[in-house]
Amino acid sequence: MTSADDWKERLTGKLEPILRQRDPRPAISSYHDMPYAILRYPPDAEFAVRQEVALLRTRLEAAGKRVTTISLAQCMQEALEAEGLDTKTLADAERQVGLPETIETIHQVLSEYQPLDGLVAAKLPADADPLRDVVFIVRAGALFPLYRTHALLEQLKGKLKVPAVLFYPGTIEGPTGLRFMGVLDAEHNYRPKIF
Repeated sequence: MTSADDWKERLTGKLEPILRQRDPRPAISSYHDMPYAILRYPPDAEFAVRQEVALLRTRLEAAGKRVTTISLAQCMQEALEAEGLDTKTLADAERQVGLPETIETIHQVLSEYQPLDGLVAAKLPADADPLRDVVFIVRAGALFPLYRTHALLEQLKGKLKVPAVLFYPGTIEGPTGLRFMGVLDAEHNYRPKIF
């Protein structure tokens, strides 16, 4: 297995057995108020990861877990639409004020006007049970370069009480440094366990 494919072994060989446990929280995080982990994968493996995540969901549900999948791409789209920003409006803004200002506007929407953590938390089951539920947070690449995922995970602290996995397209630098999409400077503030 090449190092480019090791994400699949980390997913099925390391993370899946933990998620199958009666209570996966202690094994995926040292923090009781942050019961989530990160599965890192190369950005060019996005479609293969989506396929494996769908298969993992099926296996976990067959084992009695309830899996909720939350798409960050969908959350971002909902946030922008709530503020009246569609693709045409954003393209016009980019032409008029430039890409950096347009990126800042989208970041502001996701940070202040329609906070991304609130949108994610709203998609959690109302009757979430840490012994039954697992949450998959997918499509993080859609946020590039608009919003860093470490901010989302920090803001979810205390709001997300069931085991969750952020599927993270990027590279690792040192023991805990993650480079979003393998491009941005490494962020070393991730506290969840990285698989």
